[in-house]
Amino acid sequence: MFNSIFLLGMPAGAEWIIIVLAVLVLFGAKKIPEFMRGVGKGVKEFKDAKDNVKSEIEAGMKENESSAQ
Repeated sequence: MFNSIFLLGMPAGAEWIIIVLAVLVLFGAKKIPEFMRGVGKGVKEFKDAKDNVKSEIEAGMKENESSAQ
């Protein structure tokens, strides 16, 4: 039931075109590469932080296993 409600709220093909045109009008064609570059840096920093947390958790688990033996 939840999945069907969620899918009804997603934009379709023509709606995506309207969204893209609105972004072009609001930001202009020159600002979009800068915006996307910032988004890319943000995604990269998030991925690096996620990997760092994952490695710290794995190191803690290994440390816990070695101290238990």
